[in-house]
Amino acid sequence: MNKVIEKLEAWKDIFIKNIPNLAIALVVLIIAYFASRGMNKIVNRTIGRRISQKSVRDLVSRVASAITILVGLYLAMTVLKFDDTLKTIVSAAGVSGIVIGLALQGTLSNTISGVVLSFRRNLNIGNWVETSGYSGEVMDINLNYFVLKEADNNMVVIPNKTILESPFKNYSLTTKMRISIECGVEYGADLEKVEELTKKTINSNFDQDEIGKTVEFYFTEFGDSSINFLCRFWVDSENALEKLKAKSKAIIEIKKAFDAADINIPFPMRTLEFVPNNKLNLAQIKEQETEKESS
Repeated sequence: MNKVIEKLEAWKDIFIKNIPNLAIALVVLIIAYFASRGMNKIVNRTIGRRISQKSVRDLVSRVASAITILVGLYLAMTVLKFDDTLKTIVSAAGVSGIVIGLALQGTLSNTISGVVLSFRRNLNIGNWVETSGYSGEVMDINLNYFVLKEADNNMVVIPNKTILESPFKNYSLTTKMRISIECGVEYGADLEKVEELTKKTINSNFDQDEIGKTVEFYFTEFGDSSINFLCRFWVDSENALEKLKAKSKAIIEIKKAFDAADINIPFPMRTLEFVPNNKLNLAQIKEQETEKESS
């Protein structure tokens, strides 16, 4: 019993001796707490100008807040002279971090990729992109996944790691797109007239002078039943859907112009030739097939 009393008295003396240190450590923790809240707001406001995703903003601001708290905790434990205890905690946290990191490797990889994607200036919400075999409008860049809305209104969810490691095409980075149309005309057509009419039709429907471009026209080959050509022009567009609409309109107008000028666009034809005075005897053919099967 005496030993217990002596031990309690020793602890009492140590406590009284360390009251100033405890007070300083408490003040440090209180300052760290309010500093972490202020850091949360400052970081959230600062990165909010560059990152539109609330989930990513919250993650970054919480990480900054947690770092501030850990710094305050470290200072408080240093004041209390808990250096050995602190080293033990850090060592245990390091080992645990390795185990947790290996277990959550895929999830952490997608989370880090989401943060990296959020800071990319060439990829933002509302852009029309094409990646990993999908094409659509970027609806969300979350912590773990990337959401695309395709032209048919389907939502595609892709892991952030896949987006970060794969090439993507962003149609919204430029305001001009070039459209290519391949077609063919009959061998008897006036090729110079075909070129002139095609360029005139494109210019009348898509003002190339306003865009600062010109219509390109090239005859490409002698086909089986046509002389083929390639026509290229530019349109103001920021997504693939507008490109498809412009191409469709160009095809319709070129067809109308060719019909009005009696220029034919040939198509594949098949000719069946029957030998004179030779009737097709279905009964005889059926009989021959039966004999072959029986033999």
